[in-house]
Amino acid sequence: MRACVPLIVAVLCGLAWAEDPKEPEPFLELEEEEEEAEEAPTSNLYSAPTSCQGRCREAFDKHQPCHCNARCQEFGNCCEDFESLCGNHEGFSRSSDAVTKGELQSTSEKIYRADTNKARKEDIVLNSQSCISPSETRDKVDHCPQPLFTYVNEKLFSKPTYAAFINLLNNYQRATGHGEHFSSQQLAEQDTFLREIMKTAVMKELYSFLHHQNRYSSEQEFVDDLKNMWFGLYSRGNEEGDSSGFEHVFSGEVKKGKVTGFHNWIRFYLQEKEGLVDYYSYNYDGPWDSYPDVLAMQFNWDGYYKEVGAAFIGSSPEFEFALYSLCFITRPGKMCTLSLGGHPLAIQTYTWDKTTYGNGKKYIATAYVVCSTR
Repeated sequence: MRACVPLIVAVLCGLAWAEDPKEPEPFLELEEEEEEAEEAPTSNLYSAPTSCQGRCREAFDKHQPCHCNARCQEFGNCCEDFESLCGNHEGFSRSSDAVTKGELQSTSEKIYRADTNKARKEDIVLNSQSCISPSETRDKVDHCPQPLFTYVNEKLFSKPTYAAFINLLNNYQRATGHGEHFSSQQLAEQDTFLREIMKTAVMKELYSFLHHQNRYSSEQEFVDDLKNMWFGLYSRGNEEGDSSGFEHVFSGEVKKGKVTGFHNWIRFYLQEKEGLVDYYSYNYDGPWDSYPDVLAMQFNWDGYYKEVGAAFIGSSPEFEFALYSLCFITRPGKMCTLSLGGHPLAIQTYTWDKTTYGNGKKYIATAYVVCSTR
């Protein structure tokens, strides 16, 4: 059962290209992302406006005295340090390197076809139960007496990328404001995960595309950048180094009394199995007839509510990691239009602008599937 709102309002995850070329207005994560944007505004917090430090790939702003976007060289208005900071090291420095919407759609389809580690239809049995309207998502009412997952073939979790991914999930404190401190074993687990996913056709497809686009000169440079952007620590609260992109997106966090992030089906299943997640309802079910699919749901995570959390269902860890990385690298802080199995889908990423790594590179603040009403 896909429909969950009156027929007058169609629910679409992504964009309706032929019928409506406008980008959707996302309702997912709205409060969370507005809050994050207030705390990490896109304006530069730490460098002079005449420098590209921390500004590579930012959107054009007519109020800035010089610019650091992909077309500044074309218009002759780049900051003096653009080439050194943003050249082949940060973003797509030349208009010839810019990624088109068509290329994103083509690449995402290749990644979709390459995901041989995804769940088969018989590997997962969902009990989605009650569908609610978007206006009801704040009500915090448990409409579903049964768990979301009736059955998961846990043989999936013995696959190398799944096992490496699961090992990472319990390495974090979910409450922001408490610094993360990793043991040598936990740091090694990060490297193991990256090493295992880079063996897959999914990540090889992603690297091949980005290498062809002059984003990375070697696979090692690509892996090093992934490690920094996803696992590098920054502060969402009062404690230095209390968060990272990986923790937020895949493991989940609690901030100011509500769940933020937590966009992964494996994490959801494991926490539900332990009795720590109580599934309340869903307000969107994607159009895919096989896995991966997309579900936007409401749930309680050990005392804290998630108003709308969209997640891929049945995808491999490398698939999600690849799509979010593709969008963050090519459309940082913007809506990213993809295509999966002929169906449109959009992903929104946000950059963390308070602190940077390398020559002004930005960490991932969050990334999630966007579902919209129209």
